[in-house]
Amino acid sequence: MNSEDGRRRVVIEDPTPAIDGGRFPIKRTIGDLVTVEVDAFSDGHDLLSCALLFRKEEETAPNWRSVPMTALGNDRWRGVFPAAELGRYRYSFLAWVDAFRTWVRDLEKRVAAGQDCRVDFLIGADFVEEAARRATGDDSTALARHAAVLREGAVSPTPLPPDLLSLMATHGDRRFAVHHDPGLAVVVDRERARFSTWYELFPRSTGGPGRHGTLRDVAERLPYVAAMGFDVLYLPPIHPIGHDHRKGRNNSVTAGPNDPGSPWAIGSSEGGHTGLHPALGTFDDLHRLIQAAQEHSIELALDLALQCSPDHPYVQQHPEWFRRRPDGTVQYAENPPKKYEDIYPFDFESESFGELWEELRRVVLFWIEHGVRIFRVDNPHTKPFPFWEWLIGEIKRVYPDVIFLAEAFTRPKVMNRLAKLGFSQSYTYFTWRNTREELTRYFTDLATPQMREFFRPNLWPNTPDILPEYLQLGGRPAFAARLVMAATLGASYGIYGPAFELCENTPVASGKEEYLDSEKYQHRPHTLDELDRPESLRRLIARMNRVRRENPALQRDEALRFHPVSNDQLIAYSKSSLDGNNVVLVIVNLDPHHAHSGWVELPLGELGLAADQPYQVHDLLSDARYLWHGARNFVELHPEVVPAHLFRLRRRVRTERDFEYFL
Repeated sequence: MNSEDGRRRVVIEDPTPAIDGGRFPIKRTIGDLVTVEVDAFSDGHDLLSCALLFRKEEETAPNWRSVPMTALGNDRWRGVFPAAELGRYRYSFLAWVDAFRTWVRDLEKRVAAGQDCRVDFLIGADFVEEAARRATGDDSTALARHAAVLREGAVSPTPLPPDLLSLMATHGDRRFAVHHDPGLAVVVDRERARFSTWYELFPRSTGGPGRHGTLRDVAERLPYVAAMGFDVLYLPPIHPIGHDHRKGRNNSVTAGPNDPGSPWAIGSSEGGHTGLHPALGTFDDLHRLIQAAQEHSIELALDLALQCSPDHPYVQQHPEWFRRRPDGTVQYAENPPKKYEDIYPFDFESESFGELWEELRRVVLFWIEHGVRIFRVDNPHTKPFPFWEWLIGEIKRVYPDVIFLAEAFTRPKVMNRLAKLGFSQSYTYFTWRNTREELTRYFTDLATPQMREFFRPNLWPNTPDILPEYLQLGGRPAFAARLVMAATLGASYGIYGPAFELCENTPVASGKEEYLDSEKYQHRPHTLDELDRPESLRRLIARMNRVRRENPALQRDEALRFHPVSNDQLIAYSKSSLDGNNVVLVIVNLDPHHAHSGWVELPLGELGLAADQPYQVHDLLSDARYLWHGARNFVELHPEVVPAHLFRLRRRVRTERDFEYFL
């Protein structure tokens, strides 16, 4: 053993946050503060000092930046550094027995007891002289001057000069400091990874009746999407669609001559994953769409579906990438008893998996180079975990602004692993959580300190694949209630339109969650006149999205809190901004058929409200204002009107001129 090892007396352990002991990075968005804690202690009664070290991952280890950590008591320390740039940071800890701080503490006690401290001044002078030899320039000169004063005994014993304490904190003896290893990591994304509002539409349905929609038609639809306040426009796959085993209307196994097929059956003689469906237009049209979307403050998201139709060029060019059945045919996708004869999955256990990985990375880079920075990934849980960790890491190393949304409606541990591996956002079980107990339990779990470090939920009330029973049976009030909850329970949410705002709720059959005449298998054009009919939810959607933009409390998920209500058909919860100045209270009637009332109980102190002062609740949906008193207040909600209150809480403030207003 190195002789110095026995003199490294500090123990560093239990850093938080740490995902699986630091195996995976935590997540932040640019501008956030990264707050971390750690235990650091030593034998005996000497004082310690502890520093938080951080650097961008591409920087070399000697380039650690250092900030002092604050002692919280019971050997726990806290430090903070800014997530100032996109990309990946490494951070670690350094702790050491601080002989100078210990000397200062003991000196103050001796002075207070009236003891002779002349020898103690000499001991302190030795510490400061050693530091002067380690320092350079003005710091060295200043330290030498302080040492001389201590040695001459010409200084008032306490308190010591602040600049001396500061210089010693910088140049103190760290020879036996302990460096926590391994370091931990944080991935810093742009804000849209944390706060985003998605709208999904099928480009081919944006044309008029009997006409295949184009990307130019999508561009003409942008003002409609922008007016509702969405900032991400997500398009299902825009590649050529296979002809072999093409599915017909309502997923029938036989397609008619005019049936367009499922966009997720990717590839034909016209191209594959880097191809554009000819009926949609050209790459110039795509570029113009991306530019037009940016002018409306909208970003384009594309579907990344790693699967092939039977006539995809890969099937002929790379047969080794697919699994063969005993009869020699290629294995199509299955989820028994469901069969997807129009889709061939890749064989990630192929001997040529390395070449497959490289090709799929090339596909992602191809679309990035065409201006796409957001990908909704189809069924990532059916591909290997190591592949996703490699692919996302490779992409974000070069393009740290890219966002990946995991469409994985699967087992919780699988969904969590995908989030840990690098997916920026994740679909959730919100679609199937309906009762107050279900919603409260699920979102409380998502907001736990450990979970929120890596899992960013994106809530969807419906998708092209999923028309849940609640929407089928609840009519327009059910759609409105789910909209309010999706937009407020999660900082990111999305809807599949125009089916959602038009409240389309007819399933293909009783007990099924698929739409009748689904757009997945046919054209479903809607004119702007249809989209503007009175029963549309577009105005409520626009109001909700404006409220989200104007209230920082709804742009994060950390501060979600549920509150007791005397009626189990009502759910109440609040969110607060980081500074506590913006508090939003949401109360929703979960029953789409009947009015319900009840008493809501609020923890006034936690919400920054005085127990002995009235406070105003401003309904951001109806613009009504109410004056509430105390912790318990009465509410009543009629689903056929608006099934929710969206209150901003306003505290009573008195100015110097004795004028009262609500903040």
